[in-house]
Formats: sequence, structure tokens, C-alpha cells
Amino acid sequence: MSAAGTWTTWRKSSHSGASGDDNCVEIAWRKSSYGGGGGTDCVEVAHSAELVAVRDSKNPASTSLAFSTARWRGFLASQG
Repeated sequence: MSAAGTWTTWRKSSHSGASGDDNCVEIAWRKSSYGGGGGTDCVEVAHSAELVAVRDSKNPASTSLAFSTARWRGFLASQG
């Protein structure tokens, strides 16, 4: 569980090999605390040192959007 009290889900990179011995990249997705509709209308966010990814929590296997950390910080600052 993360510090904010939400479960963190680790997702293995699709570029990893099937053997489990290969190097892989895992990222932790965090569900937004601002989702409406009883928590069903949410986005999930994952970040690394260089990128922030955003996806629909109802369809996590779908494509995610990726932003540079600078652009993401700018977006958050514009939200007040």
C-alpha cells in the first residue's frame, strides 16, 4: 500500500522476456484520488525520472498517454 493509502499495482513491461530472468521495467500505477462516480471514473498515473504516464483505470490494458515530467508539472500547476 502506498503512503496515501491506495494500493500500488506493479506492471511488468511488455518488452520483457517470458523467462523472468530478463531485465524488465516495472512501473507502479496510482489511482487518482479525484475520481468521481464512487471511484469508477478515475485515471491512474505512473511516473519515472523522465516520464509520467496516464491511463484509464477502467481499461488498464489500453494505451496510456506519456508526458515529460516538466509538462506534467506544468499541467498540475495550471490546475490550481
